[in-house]
Parts: sequence; C-alpha cells; structure tokens
Amino acid sequence: MSTLAKAEKAPKTPIRHGKTLGRRILENWQLYLLLLIPVVITVIYKYIPMYGIQIAFRDYKPARGFFGSKWVGWQWFERFFTAPTFRRMIINTVKLSLYSLLWSFPVPIILALAINQLRFHRYKRVVQTVLYAPHFISIMVVCGMIRIFLSPYGGLINLITGNQIDFMTLPEAFRTIYISSGIWQDAGWGTIIYLATLSAVDPGLYEAAKIDGASMWQRIRVIDIPELIPMIVLQLIMAASGLMSVGFEKVFLLQTQLNKATSDVIAVYVYEQGIVDHAYSYSTAIGLFNTVINIILLIVVNKIAKKAADVSFV
Repeated sequence: MSTLAKAEKAPKTPIRHGKTLGRRILENWQLYLLLLIPVVITVIYKYIPMYGIQIAFRDYKPARGFFGSKWVGWQWFERFFTAPTFRRMIINTVKLSLYSLLWSFPVPIILALAINQLRFHRYKRVVQTVLYAPHFISIMVVCGMIRIFLSPYGGLINLITGNQIDFMTLPEAFRTIYISSGIWQDAGWGTIIYLATLSAVDPGLYEAAKIDGASMWQRIRVIDIPELIPMIVLQLIMAASGLMSVGFEKVFLLQTQLNKATSDVIAVYVYEQGIVDHAYSYSTAIGLFNTVINIILLIVVNKIAKKAADVSFV
C-alpha cells in the first residue's frame, strides 16, 4: 500500500484550538456581546411566552392565574372540533391559502426574470420602485381602496362595466378580491430575494451564451431558472408552512355578514373568541391547533423538497 493511501486511511486526529473557550470569549467579547442581544430578544419574545400554552388546557381565569385555573385537558379542542362552523372554517382557510399560493407564488419569479433582462439601469430602477411601492401601503388603506373601487355607487369597476354590483357582499367574489389585491401589494416586494439571487450569476455565462447564439428565452431557461431553483424551493417550503395562517387583518377588514360563507377563516374566529368574547382558553387552543398543523406541514414539505430537489430549510 502506498504512503498516500496509508495516510488517507489513518485516523484523523481532531484539530484542537490552542486557547480555551473562555479565553476566546474574552478576546472576542465584543462579537459575543453583539450575539447576546438577538439571543436574549429571541428568548424573551419567542420562548418565554410558550409558558402560556398551558392556557389551552385550563379553564383560564385572569384573576386566578395559570395554576389557579382549573385543568380541563382536551375540552377546548373537543369544543372546537365539534363547532358548527369548524368544517367551513377549515375549508375556507385551506382554500384561501392554497389559491393564494397557486396564483401569488409564481408572480415574483416571473417579475424577477423579466426585470433581470432590462439593460437600461435607470428604467430598471423606476420599474422596481413602482412594483415595490404598494408593499408600504397600510393594510387598512388597501382595504379602504378596495371598498371604494368596488363600491356599487361610483366605484371604478362598476363605472367601467356600467353595473351597480356590490362585490363585497358576494361570497364567490371574496377570494378573487383577496388574492388579486395581495398580488398587487406584495408581488413587487417578493422579487427582491430573487433579483438578489440573479445578481450573483456570473456575467460571463450570459456572454458565453450570447456567443453560442442562445436567445433570451434560452438564457432564462438554461441560466436563470436553474440558479433560482434552490431559492424557489426554500420560499415554497416557507409558504407551505404557513398554509393555515391566513392573514387576519385583511380578511377581517374585507369581511361582511353576506360574504362569510367564504371569508370565515380560523384567524378571524380566534379574534372573535379571544378578544370579543374573552374566551382565552378556547382561542389559545385553536391557535395551538393551527401552529401544530403548520409545523407538521413544514416538516413534511421540507422532507419532500430535500428528496426531490436536494434543498431543505432545516
């Protein structure tokens, strides 16, 4: 056996630092101090509040505190699963999330690919600014604009079509209104991460492709899309993990008594039970159920993505 082969088979001794951990911390205390700040914030705002999860298993009364309130086990979960509107809320939440994912997810990718092809930098910046701007408009303002545009009396849509339809009272129109307004508001902002990924592509690849006679569509298909696939998969995993977490504010502001057949989602129900009716334990149980489903979805989609595209979030 050659000397090189023996060296490769020989057990490798672990590399030991000459300084102890305490010594390294003392020498780089500024960096560890900076690291300590986000760690403390995460513990305070993310982990300590988990102590309150036990409310979901108690008949919580604020005056009695956590341990003074009666332990009821799975009572609130059973109440939620047997609620008359349980099936409708689950279906509405899943449909709204899936349709939003189906229609909204590809738009930032398409926009990023299109913007990346612009060669006039000034025009490119103008386009990006126009697309990003709606993201900074408050949800309250956006919902107000939607109600004005869709008003049966002088609304822009009804003026164009010559009708007097109150779209906000139509259950079948709610999902279209919610998803289309979401695309308008967030699609431009979603392009940022994809444009950042495309900016890392070696310009020499484009030049070589042009020399070989590749068209714009061929460059996009062969260079840009393969470069974006890992980021697309990561974004898809994150989007799928929030399948049960439909945004509360927008649904609540667009909801009416006449469109509840499609707008009655879990997030609004939690608000009504926890804030309006002061059913703290019940609303906490529903929120915990929602979180558990999202965690399961995250794990499942992450495993599928890892096997299919060799990309994983964790």
